[in-house]
Amino acid sequence: MNSIKSILVSIFLLIISVSFTGCREDEEPIPVVSITISDLAADPGTGFDPNTGQPLGLTKKFTLFSFETGAIVANADSASSKWDLGFEGSTIIVNSATSGPGTAQAQIVTGIFDELTEAPTTGYLSDNDEAPIASAPNMNLAIPSGSGKGWYTYDGAAMVNKPTAGKIIVVKSSNGRFAKMEILSYYKGAPAAPTSNDIARYYTFRYVYQPNDTRNFN
Repeated sequence: MNSIKSILVSIFLLIISVSFTGCREDEEPIPVVSITISDLAADPGTGFDPNTGQPLGLTKKFTLFSFETGAIVANADSASSKWDLGFEGSTIIVNSATSGPGTAQAQIVTGIFDELTEAPTTGYLSDNDEAPIASAPNMNLAIPSGSGKGWYTYDGAAMVNKPTAGKIIVVKSSNGRFAKMEILSYYKGAPAAPTSNDIARYYTFRYVYQPNDTRNFN
C-alpha cells in the first residue's frame, strides 16, 4: 500500500514539475527598452580659461553608464562589470580589457538608427583590440576618439563637436545583451545649433536595449 502511495506521490510531483517548466517556457519576453538620456555630465569641470577656452577643474574621472539599469554607475564600482560605457570629455571607453574588468565590446556602424533592427553578429572590439597610434593614443579604443574617427566631427567655424550623421554605436554588454546608441548632442541642453558659448561635455543620446537573449532591437 505504501509503495502505491509513493508511486502516486512521485507521479504528482513529476506533473507539477513539468507544469512549472512549461510556464517558464511560455513566459513573455521582457520588453525592449527605448530611452533618451539628457545631459549626462562627462567631467565638465568647474569653468573655462577665458584666454584659451579650455575647461578648468577637470577630475579626469569617467562617468560610468549601464544600459541594463539605464543609470549612472558610481565610480566606486568601476572595478566591476556593472557598467558598459564610460564618458570623459569626447572620449568613450568600453568596460573591457584596458578600460575595465568586464567583457563588454562595441563597434560603430554606419546607417540610420531606426532602420538598424538587429545587432551585427561580428565586428565588436574591446578597448585594446586595435594597435595604439603614437599621434592618436585613443585610437586603440573600440569607439575611437578624434574628429571624423568615431562618433563626432569638429566644426572649426563654430568651434564645436558635432555628432557625425549616420554613426551608430552598437554595444555587446558583459551580460551578453545588445544595445544600439546614437549621440544627439555634446552640449548642455542639446542646442539645435551649438556654438562655442554652449557648455560642452554633456551628452544627450538615445538608445535601444534588448534585455532578452536575441540581437533583435524590435
